[in-house]
Amino acid sequence: MEKLFKLKQNGTTVRTEIVAGLTTFMTMAYIIALNPNLIVGFGQGAFGGFGEDGLAAWNGVFMATCLASAVAMFCMAFLANKPFALAPGMGLNSYFAVVIAQIAGAAGCSMLAGLQAGLCIILVEGIVFVLLSVFNIRQKIVEAIPLGVRLGIGPAIGLMLMNIGFGSNAGQGASNENYVMRDFFGALSASSAKEKLGEYWPAMVLAVVTMFIGLFLIIILAHYKMKGAVLVGMLGASILNWAGQAIFLHQNPFASLKTASWLPPFADMAKTTLFKFDFATLMSIGWGTVVLLIITFCIIDMFDTIGTVLATANRAGMTDKNGNMPKMRETLLSDAVGTVVGACTGTSTVTTFVESASGVEAGGRTGLTALTTGILFLACIFISPIAAIIPPAATSAALIYVGILMLSGIKSIDFSDMAIAAPVFIMLLAMPVSSSIGHGIGLGLITYTVIKVFTGKAKDVSVLTYVISVLFLVKFFLAV
Repeated sequence: MEKLFKLKQNGTTVRTEIVAGLTTFMTMAYIIALNPNLIVGFGQGAFGGFGEDGLAAWNGVFMATCLASAVAMFCMAFLANKPFALAPGMGLNSYFAVVIAQIAGAAGCSMLAGLQAGLCIILVEGIVFVLLSVFNIRQKIVEAIPLGVRLGIGPAIGLMLMNIGFGSNAGQGASNENYVMRDFFGALSASSAKEKLGEYWPAMVLAVVTMFIGLFLIIILAHYKMKGAVLVGMLGASILNWAGQAIFLHQNPFASLKTASWLPPFADMAKTTLFKFDFATLMSIGWGTVVLLIITFCIIDMFDTIGTVLATANRAGMTDKNGNMPKMRETLLSDAVGTVVGACTGTSTVTTFVESASGVEAGGRTGLTALTTGILFLACIFISPIAAIIPPAATSAALIYVGILMLSGIKSIDFSDMAIAAPVFIMLLAMPVSSSIGHGIGLGLITYTVIKVFTGKAKDVSVLTYVISVLFLVKFFLAV
């Protein structure tokens, strides 16, 4: 261990690193169930509609989440020797779910075919990132984007995640008759909501109570700095929901476990997502749209990964006086490799998780922390039946909490500069309204560029920002 990870040089021990890895795992294990719930949804919420392919697709994304995360963390451990954990990124997976639905609608195909077409985008993005990371171009591209706009992307994504958590991810009803929490709270009175929801009223009440209790539990536990507050909050909310199903709805929440297979669902992954790239369906929506989607995913992932890495590294004392971190190229390459593996197995973009900070706080300083977390993710491929019974309303609590954390980043933005304030506020509005991170970023960059040009500061805008702004203008106003 000393030879592999240089523990003494980094002021740590094997025990500290393993504890740190376990701590990181506890704080981000929610992604194992949340990612397939969000991408597939079992017919509930805005991203449902997989029909009879739902369970197999869910298992495929579940397996891909565990495998891609583990591989990315093994790369982080042995290539970069950093304590950062990786998994399919929050925000990126919700956007991917929206893209799947949009592809299916535009191409007139099934949701499964839309998923398989969407994985082509993730594959290309991953390959591009591998090349950009090898040649150290990714960091230079990010630095060319206005800092104020970059700082506003995280909070805007946070609002979108909260919107999804309050809405579609805690929905009730059949895929063609879906009700979400805005139907519950938007009604004039409880009686009118009950009349509108009909037979789904009791389940909706249970979902709403589950979500709020889970959210409050997570916030309270996090306040007292409990390790794994998100995971414990989700479990508490799940137990409440299961009890409610049994007592009030007279349903057996564990009925699916009777016929479940405890072997890893490799067959389902092979059937639905493993190397199931559908380029023909993807290109049917137009090459211009495909290019813009790839660019959008690349931009979002760049901001997410580099921002998380630098913030966490700075807190751990891994950066120099100029804010630079050794082995940045290897660190970025790890998430690029994870994204390629994720595309091949069946999930959205793999990125560095902000929850890595919990492991750093526990003393993690080397790749042994990442290796420990990766091994635990790999072990989770044997618990698919348990992960599958976690209620969407419980995962909504985690989704909203993560959104709140991301929204807190707004304090770093200089709102006295209208060239920054206007783009950020537009992104804050556009992302939850359009359910598109890419469109929000595009509107923000267009706003920034226009304000700078017409206030005599055109030279402040980088060439790359001009190019991206033009691409989004084409996307919004020209049929391509």
